[in-house]
Amino acid sequence: MTMHNARHTRAYTGAPNTIIAGDVNLYYRDWGRGRPVLFVSGWSMCSDSWGYQMMALCRRGLRCIAFDRRGHGRSSDPGGGYDLDTLADDIAAVIEALDLRDVVLVGHSMGCNEIVRYLTRHGSACVRQVALLGPMTPGITLSPSNPHGVDPALLEQFRSSELLHDFPRWIEENLEPFVPGAGPRMRDWLAQMALQCSLQALHDCNVAVQASDMGAELEAVDVPVLLIAGARDVSAPLDLTARRTAALVPDCRLVIHEDAAHGMFLTHVEQVNGELLEFIRAEG
Repeated sequence: MTMHNARHTRAYTGAPNTIIAGDVNLYYRDWGRGRPVLFVSGWSMCSDSWGYQMMALCRRGLRCIAFDRRGHGRSSDPGGGYDLDTLADDIAAVIEALDLRDVVLVGHSMGCNEIVRYLTRHGSACVRQVALLGPMTPGITLSPSNPHGVDPALLEQFRSSELLHDFPRWIEENLEPFVPGAGPRMRDWLAQMALQCSLQALHDCNVAVQASDMGAELEAVDVPVLLIAGARDVSAPLDLTARRTAALVPDCRLVIHEDAAHGMFLTHVEQVNGELLEFIRAEG
């Protein structure tokens, strides 16, 4: 895979559960032993959201690591670096600091964009497999190459009138489409994660996803990919994201849950965990 010039910042572990890379402290959790699986959360989520996957996989002999994106969860908010290049370099910092080899990368939503950019910038030498859940790739914005995309004006309207005006209300109104049928405690938990994020991080990460067009990068992915999508996903509509992504990645298996939405890893825990475990084991 062709690599672009990446940031070369020595990363190392600092205080307990902290990786220090340049101007950012990244909180991480590391459970179990065995082949490493590194989880990258979606927009407004943090490492807490992966608990059901991590518990299931580490009990099956895998080492499960998840970290909080800068400006999210327990990681520091450095006031910048919310572009995909820098976020991908943060993934590289985690891999370097924990000396991960033959790692399986698992991403959700925006985390899928970061994983693909990591592969573009840093290559796949340390990576064995990739799993993408509800990806926002290859791109969601209306453009000549994406005629069915979302009008950029609508995305800007979300940022100006919802995110920067009444984000708590937007979260409350959009939890049902994210995790249909989830109970009130689950919704409260997810809302609390989102509301603890840096508002700048949420804004700038949303801009980064809007601006991304990753078709060529997907075509260059040179490791096996499992793609899990929900047919009821309104955040990343199936035909706009998952189907197009699967058509571009050379070695990709697409699994569609007809009754699942964007938060399928929370509403369809047993199915998703089983698919991840089968995929990881299939490659030896």
